[in-house]
Amino acid sequence: MIAQILVVDDDPIQRRLLKSAVERYGHVAHVAENGLAALEFLKRSAVNVNVIVLDLMMPQMDGLTFLATIREQGVETPVIVQTGQGSIEYVVQAMRAGAFDFVVKPVSPERIANSIANALKLDQRESKSKGRRNRSGSVGFGDIISASPDMLRVVDLAQRAAHSNIPVVLEGESGVGKEMIARAIQSNSDRAGKPFITVNCGAIPHNLVESILFGHEKGAFTGASEKHTGKFVEADGGTLFLDEIGDLPLDVQVKLLRAVQQGEIETVGASKVQKVDVRLISATNKDLIEEVRAGRFREDLYYRLNVFPITIPALRRRKEDIPHLVRVFAERFSAEQRLPQTVNISAGAMALLTAYDWPGNIRQLENAIFRAVVLAEDDELTEADFPQIAAQVPQFHSRELIAVAAPSAAAATENAVREALAETPVFSNNDRSHSSKPDAKAMLAAAYPTPENVIVSTDEAGDVRKLADVEEELIRFALKFYRGQMSQVARKLGIGRSTLYRKLKDYGIDPDDPLKEAA
Repeated sequence: MIAQILVVDDDPIQRRLLKSAVERYGHVAHVAENGLAALEFLKRSAVNVNVIVLDLMMPQMDGLTFLATIREQGVETPVIVQTGQGSIEYVVQAMRAGAFDFVVKPVSPERIANSIANALKLDQRESKSKGRRNRSGSVGFGDIISASPDMLRVVDLAQRAAHSNIPVVLEGESGVGKEMIARAIQSNSDRAGKPFITVNCGAIPHNLVESILFGHEKGAFTGASEKHTGKFVEADGGTLFLDEIGDLPLDVQVKLLRAVQQGEIETVGASKVQKVDVRLISATNKDLIEEVRAGRFREDLYYRLNVFPITIPALRRRKEDIPHLVRVFAERFSAEQRLPQTVNISAGAMALLTAYDWPGNIRQLENAIFRAVVLAEDDELTEADFPQIAAQVPQFHSRELIAVAAPSAAAATENAVREALAETPVFSNNDRSHSSKPDAKAMLAAAYPTPENVIVSTDEAGDVRKLADVEEELIRFALKFYRGQMSQVARKLGIGRSTLYRKLKDYGIDPDDPLKEAA
């Protein structure tokens, strides 16, 4: 199970250690520096926290006060308290306040992982008894797995939108999860339990769009032997999700505008309008303002719909989510395939999946994991289980080629070089009419070209390169590898963002357009 863990500790070093320990076991870690910050996180965030790891001794609001506060608010999330005091008095107070377990600092990763695992078992039992996710398959914000700040911002905005009937437009590429966000908005609104009707506007023939959306009376079309109830009527009292709304024909956009403005629809062939109460959520993978400029989308409808836009980032822009999504999909598909245990993901496979850009976004990742689980012959997925992905990631493909070819190629090349040297006559330096002995170093360099992702440590003269030159080359490569995502580049290089920007300036790299200067 991939769990959401909230770490509350005023010591930044301890927070980092606990966050690392939590993530090592495949969970998503969130951090807060004290009790007040943790309360604000629980209040504002849409994340469904499964376990709280809580320090007892903190400024502003200590752990015991925080624990008492959340219990008064009805929060039953299991809490593991940690303290450096080791005093039985604190332990007793914490357990009486409702703590699930306690550990004494410094705590080992194994100990905290074991305590979290036990707390999750309790959380799962309580979730089943409360029916957190009903049989109808409704989606809540807690079902959205993410560790990305950008995606957590999306969830926060969506949660705010759920508290009103404000029209929402979900923007983003195909496969990023727009419908899942729409369903979460519905299930967390006052329309929860009411109809949630989806319409893919791009998949309907233009001559049928109006009938499908608004319905038609008997005889309105040739061969129409009975009345058809449109999607607006089906969604009455609930939510209508219009996917790919940018593909709606202009004539239908006029009627949609009236439905949005006045809550009235005109059934095809009917003599009077009909009132409906529908919450409208739209989605598009197009730039609607560009569609307006091109005359393909009505400007008045655009401003009616685009009241609360939410842009969902592509998966390649939030790669920190990939490991968590991979584990969730592997767990789900292992259960669906009734495997004796959940398949694991090797470190190499996880690195491969994280390096890939996923043009099809989450949908493509989900399908790749599904295929791999179905075809898996072992209880661990490796790079070999994702051949189509490996073929499209040059750095992995090159490394595999080098690893496979190196033993035989090395022997063959060495023999070729030896033969060439043996067959070439050697002349004295005074004999200017003949070529000198071939350069063995140059021949070896030609035989062993340096892979793109290898940084050479010596220069052409054979001397060790300057540290600054190597550092600059590494930074340029990282900018290219992570496609200019500065936060990820800084994190992977192990430096702060301010330090990274300073080094970009030193090496003449434009931080506003880093890929332009990347190697």
